[in-house]
Amino acid sequence: MKTFYVYILKCSDGSYYVGVTNDIERRLEEHNKGVSANSFTFKRRPVELVFYETYNDFKIAEQWEKKLKGWSRKKKEALIERNWNKLKEYSVCQNDSHFSNFRDKNINHK
Repeated sequence: MKTFYVYILKCSDGSYYVGVTNDIERRLEEHNKGVSANSFTFKRRPVELVFYETYNDFKIAEQWEKKLKGWSRKKKEALIERNWNKLKEYSVCQNDSHFSNFRDKNINHK
């Protein structure tokens, strides 16, 4: 059975890169060698592997990668640190239009 890795790299400028691969060592080497001048990490080398998880199903790995790419920096850092309390805190919607914020602000207290 094939193994797939969803990973997070910390770039030299402090930014994070999220990717998926079937060979984590080869892919990290490619990022650090700068195989593609058009890649996000090319001008941000060297990069450091700070997080990865393994999956046996590419579709699930790909979905997780896409989800992580949409996360805030704070949320990614909580995951990297495996700080589940902070991850939960950062997962709560902060938009004014979120139902919990709407409900609390518009209750007619007597």
